[in-house]
Amino acid sequence: MSLFQPLADAPLSKGSRPLADRMRPRTLDEFEGQEHIVGPGKPLRLQIERDDPGSIIFWGPPGTGKTTLAQIIAHITKAEFIEFSAVLSGIKEIKQVMADAEKARAYGTRTILFIDEIHRFNRTQQDAFLPHVERGNIRLIGATTENPSFEINGALLSRCRVYILNQLTESQIVRLLRRAVEDSERGLGRLHLRAGDEVLQQIAAYTSGDARAAYNVLEVAAATAAGSAANGETIAPSLTEQAVTEQSITEQVITEQIIKDTLQKRVLLYDKSGEEHYNLISALHKSVRNSDVDAALYWLARMLESGEDPLYIARRVVRMASEDIGLAAPEALNLCLSAKDAIDFLGMPEANLALAQAVAYLALAPKSNALYTAYGQVLEDVEKTAAEPVPLHIRNAVTKLMKGVGYGKGYQYAHDLEEKVADMQCLPDNLRDRQYYHPTQEGREKLLAARMEEIRRIKQEARKSEDSEKRGRD
Repeated sequence: MSLFQPLADAPLSKGSRPLADRMRPRTLDEFEGQEHIVGPGKPLRLQIERDDPGSIIFWGPPGTGKTTLAQIIAHITKAEFIEFSAVLSGIKEIKQVMADAEKARAYGTRTILFIDEIHRFNRTQQDAFLPHVERGNIRLIGATTENPSFEINGALLSRCRVYILNQLTESQIVRLLRRAVEDSERGLGRLHLRAGDEVLQQIAAYTSGDARAAYNVLEVAAATAAGSAANGETIAPSLTEQAVTEQSITEQVITEQIIKDTLQKRVLLYDKSGEEHYNLISALHKSVRNSDVDAALYWLARMLESGEDPLYIARRVVRMASEDIGLAAPEALNLCLSAKDAIDFLGMPEANLALAQAVAYLALAPKSNALYTAYGQVLEDVEKTAAEPVPLHIRNAVTKLMKGVGYGKGYQYAHDLEEKVADMQCLPDNLRDRQYYHPTQEGREKLLAARMEEIRRIKQEARKSEDSEKRGRD
């Protein structure tokens, strides 16, 4: 017997394991959620029932059952299950596991290699699995919270089926917690806990679809409730010592206050460099663009409360002011820059309202992407057309030689004209009369559109007058 081998008959061997581990489903019938892949007739269930040896990638948020599904597959298919952490293991361990799996296959034993956080392996480490997956030495099951398209080698990804696991709903989390409270074999049933639906709902809401986090909160709350009862905070019915039996043990109540004390701060799924980072900033930007002020404020708060860098948000908000509002409300840009300055001056969390003010204004401001579109068309012409020289008449003649070759000849100084507009070509010849900016009828751009129309009229009148004078001279 190993010195560190657990004692089978140790009375606390089960209880010493975390609740989340003890309550892990053992069969697909016990599994909660993900009906779109494990429900009757669904693809993953059919793959398991057919004993299909194909490799799999599970992609989904934490606590949605990726590890559990891998263990259930190993149990159903009677395969050797090896769990491997990409955080703790390297290429040396990979080679050893592969060699053991190849030997096991020679004796007719199948090996399921489960790799948690597979996206943390670099490209070289991921390549090490390829020949063994192809030869069938292992059945690879990877779990990742990041988009496999970006994080997993194309060659390895092409040999795996990707199953997307969804965040668990609050009602599903509540069912899991209720089962844990009532289960006397693996759960907390022997503690005679009482937890109302509103308490379990509170846990489910605060743990954001993460079953593991929800179990952890419940376990701490149960210990707190037991401690309160031991200190006499829970009023027990009057019982004689002889009447106290296992069935009449004081009922321990998990209150809403206990849950608040346990939670302290809501669990929010976020990774500053991961996909959720880009999902949330995309949601904020699109909510602003759609003039949905409530959604914009919500996504802003989600990012800030998750620990996002407020200056990153400020930079994106400045971009929104130019891309989606532009000259329809030019003051929006100044407001966003002021919010950035408030972050530097006040710091967080005091500056969160300055960001909220900027985001709310952007959402409610008149929208125009005319400037964004115009600049895009300009860039296209810069890329695709010849870079013709600047017309001579708008070049700056700073020397006598320049004046002698025609620099500035024919230039009309707009301030000397009554209308302050000259009928003068400023674009290269190959782009003559090209119009890029088309203002909308939103906000200030309505005035700008009228001004552009006025400028066109002034130029046309000047052109007619010039043509008339030319005819008169002829």
